[in-house]
Amino acid sequence: MGTHAQEKQSRRGRRRRLVDYPRSGRTGVRRWLPSWRQLLGGTCLVVLTLTLLFVAVYISVDIPDENEAARREANVYYWSDGTQMVSTGEVNRQIVELDQIAPSAVKAVIAAENETFYEDSGVSPTGLARAVVSMAGGGETQGGSTITQQYVKNTYLSQDQTVTRKVKEFVIALKVDRKKSKAEILKGYLNTSWFGRGANGIEAAAHAYYGIPAKKLDPSQGAMLAALLKGAELYDPAGGAANHRRARERWAWILDRQVDVGLMTKKERAKYRTFPEPRKQSRSTSLGGQTGYLVDIANRYVKQHTGLTDEELARGGHRIHTTFDKDRTRRLERAVRGVLRRDLAPKTRAADRHVQVGAASVRPSDGALVALYGGPDATEHFTNNADTSGVPVGSAFKPFVLAAALQHGVSVRDEPLRQSALLDSHYAADGTLSRADGEPDRDHPTLGAALHSGGNATYVRLGTDVGRERVRRTAVDAGLLPQSMAPLEPAFSVGTSTPSAIRMATAYGTFAAGGLRHAPYSVTKVVKDGTSLPGLERPAPGRAMDAGVAREVTDALRAGGKDVGLPGVAAGRTGDQDRLRTAWFAGYTKELSTAVTLFRVRPGEPGLLPMSGVGGEKSRRGNVLPPRIWKAYAGTGR
Repeated sequence: MGTHAQEKQSRRGRRRRLVDYPRSGRTGVRRWLPSWRQLLGGTCLVVLTLTLLFVAVYISVDIPDENEAARREANVYYWSDGTQMVSTGEVNRQIVELDQIAPSAVKAVIAAENETFYEDSGVSPTGLARAVVSMAGGGETQGGSTITQQYVKNTYLSQDQTVTRKVKEFVIALKVDRKKSKAEILKGYLNTSWFGRGANGIEAAAHAYYGIPAKKLDPSQGAMLAALLKGAELYDPAGGAANHRRARERWAWILDRQVDVGLMTKKERAKYRTFPEPRKQSRSTSLGGQTGYLVDIANRYVKQHTGLTDEELARGGHRIHTTFDKDRTRRLERAVRGVLRRDLAPKTRAADRHVQVGAASVRPSDGALVALYGGPDATEHFTNNADTSGVPVGSAFKPFVLAAALQHGVSVRDEPLRQSALLDSHYAADGTLSRADGEPDRDHPTLGAALHSGGNATYVRLGTDVGRERVRRTAVDAGLLPQSMAPLEPAFSVGTSTPSAIRMATAYGTFAAGGLRHAPYSVTKVVKDGTSLPGLERPAPGRAMDAGVAREVTDALRAGGKDVGLPGVAAGRTGDQDRLRTAWFAGYTKELSTAVTLFRVRPGEPGLLPMSGVGGEKSRRGNVLPPRIWKAYAGTGR
């Protein structure tokens, strides 16, 4: 075959090649260098392939349902002044609206994390590219995600560090940015981000680091919290000197950055030169000390009045506003601990072991439970001594016998026992009355004197004559629970019933309120998803006894306060003649009614232990201790 024919056949062969590569007709290096047409075509092919792949992924990836963890919140309990008491639950989060977060804190987060948040499409292509390259090289994913991408990761995806998860995050972020407003995305991000110290979301973080709600954060505090978003384990100032240095540097950078991007003026920036040191404690979710008892009381009240179940409460998200006064609760705890520490010697005196105290304070004007002492620590001693049963009340029950007699009358020589002067009269075994003139009659003390020292036989007789059923009804009308009432035997009138300290404070508060009974309550409001739950409206007070009767009982009880150095306090208590294994003191002023009980019980064993020898020989079987606790508590304000 000739040369011309060979060249012609060779050209036909070249035309049959789909891609002329390696390039024919070239030699050496040039054979392997693509032409500009090949470069352009290859680039277009790659772009087209990636575009089609992205479209396929975009179509196939939907916005998933929110993670259960992202929706889970804590139950948050508040003191009566509105400050946070504690948050409970596996996740410490309180979801808030954007207008409940200080605007300066929002600006700090935007400046620190995504300054173009309001203008971008919700994604950072360069951030995705860095992540893919890093993962392809065996490294971890890199930062640079937008706020929208971080919100998507917190809310819809796992925290796995993989390219697949990063691509999903990118695609879902695009869709979320189109579906949700920027305000919705920002709210979701701030409520789901991790700030350390057990705090999920900025509201929990504000409380954990500064003890305030997010709406009260100042620009300096907001910048410090924004610094934590880079990694709380590295930027919590409480984590050591290196953490503190990093936190200060990033805090200052965030404030400066706000000036650079136009979110803060230089003049305002100049105000914040001192680092806002956060609180030292790591988190505020402990149920130790008295907190667990308070939460227990609040939960029971909520379930009783709103119909919430344990399961519904456990799901979280409830904001529970209580009547508990922070200062009074702490004063009561200090009073109990101080008296027990001073007057008991459990290491050297066996009778001082296993001593328990319960106490409660109620506001007579409306029944609010303002303070209680439930035991040494709710995480160790689980029974709430302020709300326990099985502790006989002893002579502290006598005022209800007297009130029943004054209210219903006792016929003694056709003279009704309703006049206050009769409190200064003897009530003899035969039911006769005689005025107390001259020396006291030890065998037949006056009705007033028998309230405080001795006189059990006098009140047993009085209860019999007025009718123990009437006494029972008077006590229940005043606020004691029917199920705490003992059988109507003769000793019933001198305190065989077993009311709790809360109910004794309530019932004594009825005397202070002029005979009006206010049911005790511990919760004023429960808010879930921005709505207050029904059922917590306080019932109207009920008339338990005539105002004159309540006034006469109060006058008679004031001697009990004077006996322990509390002038102006009306008080009842157990005394020397009580042979029950308890010691009580209950007293009130117009503003506050407080009951204190002391008893002994060995953990895991039923029944009360003897009180003989508790507090030493002069403690009269521990009866001097509850008044001392009451006095120590009242001594710093009633």
